[in-house]
Amino acid sequence: MGAARLLAGVAALGLAFGSQPAAAVEYKSIAVDAAVLYDAPSVKARPLSILSRDYPVEVVVILEGWTKVRDASGELAWIEDKQLSARRTLSVRVPRAQARASADEAAPLVFEAEQDVVLEMIEITGNFVRVRHASGMAGYVRVTQVWGL
Repeated sequence: MGAARLLAGVAALGLAFGSQPAAAVEYKSIAVDAAVLYDAPSVKARPLSILSRDYPVEVVVILEGWTKVRDASGELAWIEDKQLSARRTLSVRVPRAQARASADEAAPLVFEAEQDVVLEMIEITGNFVRVRHASGMAGYVRVTQVWGL
């Protein structure tokens, strides 16, 4: 009973301040060439880093005009909503991801992508995700080889 009241109180505080937690794990991507991430939801806050176009980020909290995000390294920062896109992308998390012709480890190799390369997510198929490289090539990589799912 006490925990339920505490959770209700925290939710009420969030609504009172115009923020809301992301419902489930949600990912977006950077929509501009160079997005500045801040330590607080304000352009007057301290800049922490810059992410490039299409880089995937996990949505943590949404606050009027701002979103708190987590990057592939686990770092948390604030970004203006207008710098985010709903386009789903993934970042290669292993030294070399292997994209196959089908969702099968024995399928022919289509291409390889180096660590930190960003790939467009097309669909998830079991333990594989179909992706598209910036060159236009598409293939299936193991879900364990990418970040952003």
